[in-house]
Amino acid sequence: MNKISLILILGMLGSLLFSSKIIAQQRALVNTDESPFAKLKSVDMQDVVWTGGFWKERFDVTKEKTIPFMWSLYHDADINHAVRNFEIAAGEIQGKFKGPSFHDGDFYKVFEAMASLYAVTKDVDIDKEMDRAIALIAKTQREDGYLHTPVLIEERWGTLGPEEVQKQLSFEKYNMGHLMTAACVHYRATGKRNFLDVAIGVADFLYDFYKDASPELARNAICPSHYMGVTEMYRTTRNEKYLELSQNLIDIRGTTDDGTDDNQDRYPFREQKVSMGHAVRATYLYAGVADLYAETGEEILLENLLSIWEDVVYRKMYVNGGCGALYDGVSPDGTSYDPSQVQKTHQSFGKPFQLPHASAHNETCANIGNMLWNWRMLQLTQDAKHTDVMELNFYNSILSGISLKGTEFFYNNPLSAKLDLPYNLRWPNIREGYISKSNCCAPNVARTLAQVNNYAYSISEKGIFVNLYGSNTLNTEFANGDKVSLTQTSEYPWDETIKLTMDRVPKDEFSLHLRIPGWCEKASLKVNGQLQNQKLESGSYFAISRNWKKGDQVELVLEMPVQLLESHPLVEESKNQIVVKRGPIVYCAESMDLPEGKKVDDLIFDTNSEFSTEWMEVDGNKLLALKGEAIFQSERNWDKKLYSPLNKSKTDKATLTLIPYFAWANRGEGEMLVWMPFK
Repeated sequence: MNKISLILILGMLGSLLFSSKIIAQQRALVNTDESPFAKLKSVDMQDVVWTGGFWKERFDVTKEKTIPFMWSLYHDADINHAVRNFEIAAGEIQGKFKGPSFHDGDFYKVFEAMASLYAVTKDVDIDKEMDRAIALIAKTQREDGYLHTPVLIEERWGTLGPEEVQKQLSFEKYNMGHLMTAACVHYRATGKRNFLDVAIGVADFLYDFYKDASPELARNAICPSHYMGVTEMYRTTRNEKYLELSQNLIDIRGTTDDGTDDNQDRYPFREQKVSMGHAVRATYLYAGVADLYAETGEEILLENLLSIWEDVVYRKMYVNGGCGALYDGVSPDGTSYDPSQVQKTHQSFGKPFQLPHASAHNETCANIGNMLWNWRMLQLTQDAKHTDVMELNFYNSILSGISLKGTEFFYNNPLSAKLDLPYNLRWPNIREGYISKSNCCAPNVARTLAQVNNYAYSISEKGIFVNLYGSNTLNTEFANGDKVSLTQTSEYPWDETIKLTMDRVPKDEFSLHLRIPGWCEKASLKVNGQLQNQKLESGSYFAISRNWKKGDQVELVLEMPVQLLESHPLVEESKNQIVVKRGPIVYCAESMDLPEGKKVDDLIFDTNSEFSTEWMEVDGNKLLALKGEAIFQSERNWDKKLYSPLNKSKTDKATLTLIPYFAWANRGEGEMLVWMPFK
């Protein structure tokens, strides 16, 4: 019997076992409990609850404003046709498909946000809403498991042409990927199989499809969320054929003659060492490959992921964690004297160190993809450098994608905004409740913020890793069944002190791994009031191993002086400019805080400035602003001038107020600047 036959037999047995009863429920958001090559495991979805401070505020806004707003929006056919498309495809009403081809996937993301919220709140109304949605989706599904409303609507009403599953840009696999992920989250949050059964049908369809598909037909899988979804289906059902499918998705990728760098399939992944192309597609691909490595341990996959990670983080990532610098560009790998080799890219990584400010794309979905990828890399490597990138994204380039009120959204996240640019950007510098051109980012940020608690801790064989700081409770257990509970209290990221109290501990020794962020140059630690003399190394986890007792206390202080950052000299757009950062928060100047009549381009930062902090409130949210000194140049006339002699005329000194980057554009339309010229 060959290996493939054995896998199929095991897969059928596993499927029968799973269909006969609910197996021991796995509740982690990304479940690596049985992944042999993951060093860290996730805590269960309900194990961490925010009790106060920064993330409690953001979670409450997500719960009370964002998710109800998104759920209502996607059911309002006058604005958003996603749910109406399911109703038409299910035969409940007659009509035509409307909206982008990724509309299904956007609704699945909203559904995943609901399921994640339910995992913590156990709100029965949310449960009922989800059941109604699942019944509609199940009614839509074709008998063979296929589920993509643009095709199913045409099929039902007799207008389907020969193009089914052949359009490269159809987003059908993307939609199916988000369905599978949402179904796994729903099953883990509720214990119900109704949505998971739909996902099993989809996964079985994909298995059969990819088993026979040619590389040309298979490569229609742009923005490959299904790479993550299929592996998560394997982890949930333990059906081996889904792992086989996950492997096949990587094997078949990049084996056509007409692949593109924009879609990361010009050549096979096992030959790729640097990032390229569309940043959402890229980060989703890297996250999916990381999932596969966790199950198979194929060394070249991790080797390439680490190489690509260094290319992104050290050469192509913005100071706020954003990635995907270019609205449109030319692939660095496609530049050649042969014009046939030149390839256009969009919403993409550019050349190394090519990081424009006003035209920075930095799609919110790409920033979320960057976080999802780094989360998986942390699980594989146990290396705090990946947590540093996650934290940078959460506090800056992900949070900037949503207003403080929680009901307006950004598609892209620039590093500066001007009111008098002589060209139009494709996406405005004003958040919108519904981004009619493409609303994919809004439901993505909704599900992400509903899930931040799932990233706060990881567990190993006999240890807890503290990834994100903030006031919360943790109630979890180790692989051997030992239960452990702790309480964390902190006003992080505004305050530098974190306190942890052991509430329930096992009798045996275990380790508490505290993350010392890469930005932190000086930290101190006390255990039960006793100062610890060991060196706390920046950018690492510091382990405290002992037989803990109930009531034991740990106090970590991460000193947060204001830091002035400069960029690599090859980042031409940032030459002779600085960024102000405090702790994990990147700060910016906004025009409403400047002296009357001044623009952000008149600002010159004084590096000798002494900083003070000041609380401010925006839309009911407390923010810690920074106060410093700046020089403002006198007005200059650039009418019909491209160059002009240096202006040494009068300058004015004034107090400069800086706000967290994520909070810009919440006080009306204005200008914004992250990178500031300095004196």
